Amino acid sequence: MQAAPSERPQPWTAEQASQDTSWILRLKADEIQGVRDALAYAKQHPKPLLAMEQTDFPLPRVSRDALTRAIAITQGRWGMCLVKGFPVDEWTEEDSRLAYWGMGLHMGVGRTQNRASQVMNDVRNEGGEYKVKGGRGYNTNAGLDFHQDSCDVVALLCRRTAKTGGQSKVVSSMALRDEVRRRRPDLIPVLESPFFHSYQGTNDPSQPPFYRCPIFGNHPEYFSARTNRKNTVAAQRDFPEVPRLTAQQEEALDLLDELLPSDQLCFSMELERGDMQLLNNYVTLHSRTPFEDFDDPDLKRHLFRLWLAVPTSQPLPEDWAEYYGDARAGAVRGGVRGTAITQEFLDYEKRQAAAMGMRFETWKPRVLKEDMEAQLAAQRDAQAA
Repeated sequence: MQAAPSERPQPWTAEQASQDTSWILRLKADEIQGVRDALAYAKQHPKPLLAMEQTDFPLPRVSRDALTRAIAITQGRWGMCLVKGFPVDEWTEEDSRLAYWGMGLHMGVGRTQNRASQVMNDVRNEGGEYKVKGGRGYNTNAGLDFHQDSCDVVALLCRRTAKTGGQSKVVSSMALRDEVRRRRPDLIPVLESPFFHSYQGTNDPSQPPFYRCPIFGNHPEYFSARTNRKNTVAAQRDFPEVPRLTAQQEEALDLLDELLPSDQLCFSMELERGDMQLLNNYVTLHSRTPFEDFDDPDLKRHLFRLWLAVPTSQPLPEDWAEYYGDARAGAVRGGVRGTAITQEFLDYEKRQAAAMGMRFETWKPRVLKEDMEAQLAAQRDAQAA
């Protein structure tokens, strides 16, 4: 059942997010103890992560309810939630990884995140490069363009903070849409039309290396946004068969680049040790400032990232299924397939979907590589005629 309009996400400004902190949850002692107890049980009964079920991380009702509230906040007014108080200082790196995966089993269905088809990523500087062909931001110390991740909710658990920098920045994409409409209403139809974006090498081999998706969705009831200029530029740079951006599309992207970091829209937050940040990717955009690490490897900035499909997710515009795989509310969708999907993952997602009561269809590409080639060839022929 979908929320009433008054309970759905609403646009907000940076000032509003700083004044009303109802999007922040502070864990209580019994909720934290429930996580400790579930972790102790999971360590005593070890299983591979993808083989685990909810009963293998037996959270008590009070702890489960806290996680359910956190997910619910991401689907409501703010589209984001910050949960504070996880006892990461008590845990080793592997304890933290196990605890986070176990909690994820009670929040949604994990999605694969990269070309290696991993379901949990370590967000830390591993010497990667950001604005290069195939570059991703999570394994660098670079500042990031505003973007959203490829799932209903992106969840970050902060284990270690940086020496300096690494500040999280979040924007309401609904407020962004409203500001575009106020300043340049003529660009709204442009942003609601398809743009081509590069997969940055994370696509399944059967898919084309790029996809089409508007930046603003056109669903009649639910707003959604998706933009990452780095990937839009990469599609232009790396694939000559992709149609060139029009002057109006360039103008629209330039306006977004101007508005996103503005003091009016951009809210900054510091993620502290033990914080879990949850963002609804359809109604928020996020970025990060560059950071400098400590020299000691055990002190370097480190977060764990989950991409989750959640049972209370909103419907998406039908044309967004080309990228997300399923536009229905409450469906298992999102993630990037990569090239290393295993049977263990396929078994996990089907089993976990049933545990969460979510709609599930076995994945298949909405557009095959050869279909995209044929469509673009036909488009070029029509233009030349």
